[in-house]
Amino acid sequence: MNRIIAELAGPSLADRIGTESIVVLPTGAIEHHGPHLPLSTDALLAEAVAGAAVERAASAGVDVWQLPTLAYTKSDEHSWAPGTVWLDAETLFRTVVEIGRAVALMGAGTLVFVNGHGGNTALLQVALREIRKRYGLRTFLMPSLVRAAPPTGEGLDERELGIHGGAAETSLVLHLRPDLVDLSRAERWVPEHLADFQHIGFNGRPVSFGWLSNDFGTPGVIGDPTQATPAYGEVLWDASVRQAVESLREIARFEHDPAAARRKRTHTNEFGGV
Repeated sequence: MNRIIAELAGPSLADRIGTESIVVLPTGAIEHHGPHLPLSTDALLAEAVAGAAVERAASAGVDVWQLPTLAYTKSDEHSWAPGTVWLDAETLFRTVVEIGRAVALMGAGTLVFVNGHGGNTALLQVALREIRKRYGLRTFLMPSLVRAAPPTGEGLDERELGIHGGAAETSLVLHLRPDLVDLSRAERWVPEHLADFQHIGFNGRPVSFGWLSNDFGTPGVIGDPTQATPAYGEVLWDASVRQAVESLREIARFEHDPAAARRKRTHTNEFGGV
C-alpha cells in the first residue's frame, strides 16, 4: 500500500486515515554544506531515512504515512553563504503549527517530525507542545541521522566537533548519492580550540552557545569530511533507519494517560498488531 500522502487522492486518503494513524513530516534544509556537499544535504537525508522507516514500519503493521519534505526551514546561521534558502523563526513556527492543524483535520492522531537539520531542533521542540495544545495531536521529534561508530579499522577523529558537513553527513551522502559528493574539495575544518573546553561545546555538552557557521575560521564546515567513506555511510544508514523504525513502533503504542495506554496494550494483545 502506498504510504506517500501526496501521491494519493483525497477521498482515498480519507478512507484510510484515522485517530491511530501516524503522519511523518521530514524536515531538512537548503543550506551551505561546504564545497564538497550539495545544498540539499539535510533535506536529502531526512527524506531518505523517513521514507525507509515509514515503509519498514508499515510492513510491520504500523499505521504510518509520509508527508512531502519541508526543505525551507531555519537556516539563518548559514545565511552568509550563497545558495542557502531559509525562513525566519516566526515564519517556520507558524508553518509547522499550521501543518499540524491540517494533519488534525485529516483525522490523524499523531504527527512526527523526522528532522535532518540541527538548526530546527529547538523550534520544533516548542512546536510539539503548541500543536498538542491547539489541536490535541500526539507530537514527536526524532533525528534522521543517528551517530554510530565507523566500521572496524576506520579511524574517526573530529574531537566531538563533527556537527556540520563532517565525516558523518558526508559518509551518508556518499552511501545514498555519491554523485553529489566531491571529496577532492574536502578538507579538515575542525575548530580545534573548542575541544579544550570541558563544558562548552556541541553534541551533548552542558553549555551551549549561539553561533553562525562562519564563526570558526572555516568555510562553514565543522568537522572532517576527509574521513568520510561509503562503508561508514552504510553503518550510519542502517543505524538511523533501524532507530527510526523502532521509534515509530514505540510511538504507535504511546499514550500520555496510563489508563489509555493499558487499554491500547489490551486491544493490541487481543487483536494483534504492533
